[in-house]
Amino acid sequence: MTSIKVQALSGGTKTLDEDALSNFRSQLRGDLLLPEDADYDEVRAIWNAMIDRRPALIVRCAGAADVRQAVGFAKLHQLLVSVRGGGHNIAGKSLHDGALLIDLSTLRSVRVDPDARTVTVEPGATLGDLDHETQAFGQAVPVGINSTTGVAGLTLGGGFGWLSRKHGLTIDNLVAAEVVTAEGEWLRCDREQHPDLFWAIRGGGGNFGIVTSFKFRTHPVGPEVYSGPIIFPFDKAAETLRKYRQLASDCPEELSVWAVLRDAPPFPFIPEAAHGQKVLILAALYNGPTSDGERAMAPLRAFGKPLGDGIGPHPFAGFQQAFDPLLTPGARNYWKSHNFTELSDGLIDQLVHYAAKLPSPQSEIFIAQMGGATNRVASDATAYPHRDAEFVMNVHTRWEKPDQDETCIGWAREFYEATQPFATGGVYVNFLSEGEDERIEGAYGANHARLTQVKKEYDPDNLFRVNQNITPA
Repeated sequence: MTSIKVQALSGGTKTLDEDALSNFRSQLRGDLLLPEDADYDEVRAIWNAMIDRRPALIVRCAGAADVRQAVGFAKLHQLLVSVRGGGHNIAGKSLHDGALLIDLSTLRSVRVDPDARTVTVEPGATLGDLDHETQAFGQAVPVGINSTTGVAGLTLGGGFGWLSRKHGLTIDNLVAAEVVTAEGEWLRCDREQHPDLFWAIRGGGGNFGIVTSFKFRTHPVGPEVYSGPIIFPFDKAAETLRKYRQLASDCPEELSVWAVLRDAPPFPFIPEAAHGQKVLILAALYNGPTSDGERAMAPLRAFGKPLGDGIGPHPFAGFQQAFDPLLTPGARNYWKSHNFTELSDGLIDQLVHYAAKLPSPQSEIFIAQMGGATNRVASDATAYPHRDAEFVMNVHTRWEKPDQDETCIGWAREFYEATQPFATGGVYVNFLSEGEDERIEGAYGANHARLTQVKKEYDPDNLFRVNQNITPA
């Protein structure tokens, strides 16, 4: 082992000699990786292939004690730190060139208490890990829609998915958390213990410490739910979206319907001739008895003649993985996002106009239906403030080759500007791409000032800055 240069908090570099590295390694139960190690490149890889950064050191934590040791080492040597959970963040905030990476991805334990209806989750667990364990007891937590997403990053930003209209955001179901602070101190926070910290981590991202355990409330769900996509021809997209708008305003909270404009995937229930053609997909899930779900979704089938209908009874865990093939790791990705209180005619016209000129076969525009329980929480009750959003739009621009970067990113930015007049000005922090730091205050709205105060209390030196950063007051 030789000496190594690591980025310092001050902006320069620090040289760590062999003795310092050997001593640090001896204090860990997990592994300490350097760039010359054989599995270094595999470990540093993350979901978005646009992000290619090389940490100077990687600590593969085996438990909370390793997290504390890593934070203490970074503090002692004043090193720049990044933190990785599932590695799914679109902006690649888990990596920084030359920094010390605290890697939590091997901490994937999920422990269900079916009688208490709670589940305790480590920060490296994915949504698929969580669903696998909770569904064994017919329970679930409201999380996202891609099973490879990390629970930690999703939760710290807010978290929403198919169950949120009925049961709220992921953070609305967080009961308690265990956090390692910038001082290396271990804290348990909930509504009674360190309530300000508990408030801040529910939407404020990884700014306040490293969460080593999440405890969630679970809900009876499935294991079979009435769900699936129904596919409509693109030439009827504007008309169908207007019908969808009316359905969204009237439907029960048990029903969530999301709209997706994209090229048709090779779903088996779509005629082969339609594969690759532009379509409108309405993906739906009913969180209740399947017979009730069939009745609730009948209006969808009355919208017009579909190209394909995949709605029916499906395992909940399976539906949570249904769109994974469209979001596999290894592609280049760039997102732009808005919140809306309504789908106005003007907005629908812009959605259809830009969907007609998607820049790549894998790109899509999706509209997530919110409302219901997500909007019954006060905007200042958690760090996540967007309790007025009825719809969240995310533009998944996705392609394979670097020579497509300019075209794809340019299209996404142009579309973002065209739809901005219809938006609230707020944005879901987990949907911010690289280079959108100017939108961080908009992500927190009126809660930003309080967040800077909590940051000052728990991380006054801004050790945890490689994120959608909230600077100390």
